[in-house]
Amino acid sequence: MTTRTRRPQGSGLGLLEWAGIVSGIIVLLALIPAVREVMADIVGLVFNQRDPDTGHVTAFSQMMRGIGITIGSVVVFMGSGWLILMTNLGKRLAFLVAGAAVSGWMIMSGLLFVVFAPRGVRPANLEGLNALQMRIPAIAMTLGSAVLFVMFVLALDRYEKDEPA
Repeated sequence: MTTRTRRPQGSGLGLLEWAGIVSGIIVLLALIPAVREVMADIVGLVFNQRDPDTGHVTAFSQMMRGIGITIGSVVVFMGSGWLILMTNLGKRLAFLVAGAAVSGWMIMSGLLFVVFAPRGVRPANLEGLNALQMRIPAIAMTLGSAVLFVMFVLALDRYEKDEPA
């Protein structure tokens, strides 16, 4: 059995501290108008591309907006919960508790979508789908979340058993 060597306390900044410093610097730089304009231009290169003929936002920009919003919301939703838990439970236990909570929440929201799928006028690209076919993505998300939830609960159980009394 090999032993891990841990770095001593106070031997430098961790990843979370560096992320906080970098985000703080970006926020302070965004207060300067000239820097803010440059940052807006850089962001606009990806998220605000427009078709020269119609003036509408391109499909690529819409896709990148969706990806950015999804990643941002996951980071804010899961990361804020993990950060609060980490202050009291430590990194590993906070990760397991946050993971179990998020996957449990996804099971409940997936089940609600399966039971109460959208009703009303369907968009043209969903023509021909029956009631079960409309629920397949929600069923898949619910089952995947259930597997993750069981994995997190088993990991929590193992973590609890491995800790010295």
